[in-house]
Amino acid sequence: MLDIEIAQENEKTQMRPITEIGAQIGLSADDLENYGKSKAKLSFDALNRLRDQPFGKLVLVTSINPTPAGEGKSTVTVGLGDALNQRHQKAVIALREPSLGPVMGMKGGATGGGFAQVVPMEDINLHFTGDMHALTSAVDTLAALIDNHLQQGNELNIDPRCILWHRALDINDRALRNMVIGMGGPLSGVPREASFDITVASELMAVLCLAEDLADLKQHISRIVIGYTYAKEPVTVEQLQVTGAITMLLRDAIKPNLVQTLEHTPALIHGGPFANIAHGCNSVLATRSALQLGDIAVTEAGFGADLGGEKFLDIKTPVLKKTPDTIVLVATVRALKYNGGMALKDLTTESLDHLQQGFANLKRHIENMQQYHVPVVVAINRFTSDTDAEVAYLVDACQQLGVTAVPTTVWGDGGRGGLDLADAVLEALKQPSNFTPLYDVNQDVKTKIQTIVTKIYGGADVQYDAKALQSLKLIEQNGWDKLPICMAKTQYSLSDDPKQLGAPTSFTVHVRDITPKLGAGFLVVMTGNVLTMPGLPKHPAALDMDVTADGVISGLF
Repeated sequence: MLDIEIAQENEKTQMRPITEIGAQIGLSADDLENYGKSKAKLSFDALNRLRDQPFGKLVLVTSINPTPAGEGKSTVTVGLGDALNQRHQKAVIALREPSLGPVMGMKGGATGGGFAQVVPMEDINLHFTGDMHALTSAVDTLAALIDNHLQQGNELNIDPRCILWHRALDINDRALRNMVIGMGGPLSGVPREASFDITVASELMAVLCLAEDLADLKQHISRIVIGYTYAKEPVTVEQLQVTGAITMLLRDAIKPNLVQTLEHTPALIHGGPFANIAHGCNSVLATRSALQLGDIAVTEAGFGADLGGEKFLDIKTPVLKKTPDTIVLVATVRALKYNGGMALKDLTTESLDHLQQGFANLKRHIENMQQYHVPVVVAINRFTSDTDAEVAYLVDACQQLGVTAVPTTVWGDGGRGGLDLADAVLEALKQPSNFTPLYDVNQDVKTKIQTIVTKIYGGADVQYDAKALQSLKLIEQNGWDKLPICMAKTQYSLSDDPKQLGAPTSFTVHVRDITPKLGAGFLVVMTGNVLTMPGLPKHPAALDMDVTADGVISGLF
């Protein structure tokens, strides 16, 4: 069966009212703001009541670098949460919200797969509770207010050539990457170059995911730098006097969304920044609520451990005020053989040689996560084509690094297929976790970037374009250099070149620009050819989607 067919069958016969799911973790009907029978937001009253509750244990799920063969990180996250509940643990899952870009493009959604899914799958992958639309509207409202300020006399003396704020759209649309706006004469605005980002790459998305409450969200928004004056002085949202209006548009979007897995494990799905061009983690509010409502919170970070994993540990945890007690690294035999040079069409054929070559990628990620001094467990997301010899090789190779590796079959078996992984995680949670940050945020910007490149990516050096050096000078002049680093880098390689698979060494990372994101509280470092507005593939997934006259969706996955 397809993922969507499994989800649709469950939704007809098995899905429980969301009030029952809330009751499992101590939420009353008054704590929830229902969006139909199967979705709800946590109310401000509920969030305020949870504020002083103690935290449970935190399990972070990340992975090797993604490949066309698939890794199944969200699937393992969901399956692990279900398995922990089968082991009589009170587990709550926290995930990111899907973006329409990948849904309509090629990657797919973010609700897991097979019998390890969150539901209602179609709702979550499409419009859900409207958070993405609210964010898009807020981003574009701010852009309109900036251009209106220019049109109405430009009291703040903003240089139209130095505006940092981009418009947004929650779909891949390469035609909107670069444009000229304000054409058509004096009544149509001030002509200038402009750009669109995909919504999940916008600073407002990061701000929403790092805010601790509505008042904190307002403070974050007020600090956003939208551009510079002709004298190179920064201009903020607060100076535009529109902080209240932008915060108002996100009043409901800041509340975490509650849904359930196929096995009725509570799941909080909220926020969805990409990990290759943003920080790649669900909201602090969602993760914190999961920690306070359950004994174990299982959360994930986007793409590989070199991107979302590193950013979770170095950007999110200081705000969350909780570091992981265990890190789970997801890998597949297929993806590692691909990293070892095997052709995509041949991945179902046994090849211990290719697997051994590709294991270098997993090894690098294991060693990277061990630098943080947190226990690491490897989840081998097993496919039917994987041979016993291949799986045994991976288990043994991980054991030689002092790490337990456990095969899982949660796609086909649900939580039952993740019981061994749950047992390994429970054992790891008994071990001490002595979290150590990768770098000191008070170091200079180049030192922090060099640390990430050498200690996480395995690179040798960093090369800065003239534009990046100019941006760095402005950052230092304004005293913004003591912020964490958010690397914008390809997800397909540990380097900034997507074609360098495995575990490359001695490479140079090329920095094109460095953008201050004062609202989010980090500096975005643009490397290689990574884009903040992706394009659709030659055959987008949208070509295979349809809906019947009675509303039944097909082709979603």
